[in-house]
Amino acid sequence: MNQKNFWKPCAPIKNLIKRSKIISDIRLFFLERNIMEVETPILSRSTVTDVNLIPFKTNYFSLNHVDKLKLWLITSPEYHMKRLLAAESGPIYQICHSFRNKELGEYHNPEFTILEWYQPYYSMKKLIAEIDTLLQRILNYKKSDKISYQKIFIKSLQVDPLNTNLLELRQLSKQLKLDHLTDSENDLNKLIQLFFTLEIEPNLGKKKPLFVYHFPAEQASLAAINAKDSRISERFEFFFQGIELGNGFYELTDFNEQKNRFLQDNKRRQSMNLPVQKIDTYFLSALSYGLSPCAGVAIGLDRLIMLALNEKSISQVISFPLDRC
Repeated sequence: MNQKNFWKPCAPIKNLIKRSKIISDIRLFFLERNIMEVETPILSRSTVTDVNLIPFKTNYFSLNHVDKLKLWLITSPEYHMKRLLAAESGPIYQICHSFRNKELGEYHNPEFTILEWYQPYYSMKKLIAEIDTLLQRILNYKKSDKISYQKIFIKSLQVDPLNTNLLELRQLSKQLKLDHLTDSENDLNKLIQLFFTLEIEPNLGKKKPLFVYHFPAEQASLAAINAKDSRISERFEFFFQGIELGNGFYELTDFNEQKNRFLQDNKRRQSMNLPVQKIDTYFLSALSYGLSPCAGVAIGLDRLIMLALNEKSISQVISFPLDRC
């Protein structure tokens, strides 16, 4: 399209109408279950320590232009929502914009819409069942499939990700002709993630959504470690047509363990010559006060709507993506 027409929305108006109806249906889903919709800040005094996420930063200036406060655009509303949970909000959800730098493509836009929700006293398995009910409603399919990370890895690549070593992964790399990406990498977990992303993920959920659960403990993020097997975490992701739609956890509620994970993230940042991030002390204070056992999930709403409308790019369901904002 000629750039002089870039004032127009990228998505067809008919798609934006359908998008509006889908979002209304999602809100009705939560209303029927008495799950409260909440709003939390887009700006935050702290950001994530995760080495895989690059946040946007900005500054607040006082009226006299002397005082300056560094602020961050949220990569997700997770920390603020967990503070509400610690304050005994009960089950909550939110539909909001989140921001991640250096993410742009068919399935990425630096500003995107996220659906995040939490269910106190839910197990990972129980939340997966509820998510499946929502997906059936929006994507119009029958019950999803489910498989553990270990089983799908073995099924796809004939390697056990929980019992492997660098030599075996080097051999796998040669078989898959990925040597150019892996030869200089000695981190076992990074190699496992790379194989999952490049070789397994594109083939997941071809006909209907697939939930992959019990990610390796090294990939736990903010999930609890499994009580019976310390090699795995209570983390899951779900995929449809080879596209990741959501990431969920049986949430880590232990203050000391969470603080330690943040510190370890920052050590990794130092080793990778990335800036060390200020740890969110408000979030840690909420955990210290007490967060009830709960499960939560974040869903990429633009991707979900894209698939519901049989489109190939989220730009077809977003009014003004980066090139037109």
